[in-house]
Amino acid sequence: MTLSLPLALRRSLVFAWLLGLLALALVLGLALGAVVVPPGEVVRALLGLEANPIVTELRLPRVLGGMLVGAALGVAGAAFQGLFRNPLADPYLMGAASGAAFGVTLLAVLLGGLSPAFAQHAVFQGLPLSATLFGFLGAVFATLLTLVLAGGVARTGELVLAGVVVGSVLTGLTTYLMLQDADRVRAVFAYTLGNLAFLGWPSVKALTLFLLLALPPLLLLGRVLNALQLGEEVAQSLGLPLSALKLLLLAAASLLTAASVAQAGIIGFVGLVTPHALRRLLGEDYRVLLPASALGGAALLALADLLARTLTRPAELPVGVVTTLLGGPFFLYLLWRRRGRA
Repeated sequence: MTLSLPLALRRSLVFAWLLGLLALALVLGLALGAVVVPPGEVVRALLGLEANPIVTELRLPRVLGGMLVGAALGVAGAAFQGLFRNPLADPYLMGAASGAAFGVTLLAVLLGGLSPAFAQHAVFQGLPLSATLFGFLGAVFATLLTLVLAGGVARTGELVLAGVVVGSVLTGLTTYLMLQDADRVRAVFAYTLGNLAFLGWPSVKALTLFLLLALPPLLLLGRVLNALQLGEEVAQSLGLPLSALKLLLLAAASLLTAASVAQAGIIGFVGLVTPHALRRLLGEDYRVLLPASALGGAALLALADLLARTLTRPAELPVGVVTTLLGGPFFLYLLWRRRGRA
């Protein structure tokens, strides 16, 4: 469908605005923190003219990793909202968050507790591979269990109900395991709050790989999501292999969600708020909304992490707390508007 000029111009401006926000988040994220680094030193460090491990080894992978996590959650949230035809769906609808928390808790049980550094949002002290692997496997397990209980992807209503059941059961199991040890409670609680301080260059590489695997199929499925908005019967009448395409869409979005949760913990509202807000500016065309949600999620999470690092410096807040404080009022505003329209 040919876009009218005002809508096309508006979309161009929104994409330019998102790219500008990303650039601003990158610059501020490298310069600001517990220690302020002058812009000149940042530039010299990035060009390799001056050694500055604060910029190149701490802040740069953290900012880039945060952008990758935000992009993954943003595009996954848009995909789930299109799949379930519900603008209030989020990436954790299939139980991925509860599964990841259970996986990390299970790791703590097997090891007899995680290191104090992990509980304080610092480096894992030799456990990053194990922790992220168990978190990833837990998220994948929860998603697959939801699919099995729902009987496949044919009925999206059953998927939602199965996701709620799986998430509740795994949350109960996680709570039971956490209560066996006070150190375990602190470690898993730190993980569930979400934090980007865990991210290093290995995390950036892993997240880049997952995005390269899952993002292209999702972008190509924008036309399928557009057809689903008209109803599954209409989509099937267009000759689309709907079950296979829905399974591919669900697998790609769940893979991005699992990778994000495994690397950065549970960060709420990014995958819910970003596509919903951009839909109001860009319209319902998922061929446009999916890439915009990736850019918007990256900018939102990078800026939220900047607030987490600077609001209480030299200490810092978990970024999941910041996104909740920002996203919660927005979500309530959406509910208020929907009620007013009704």
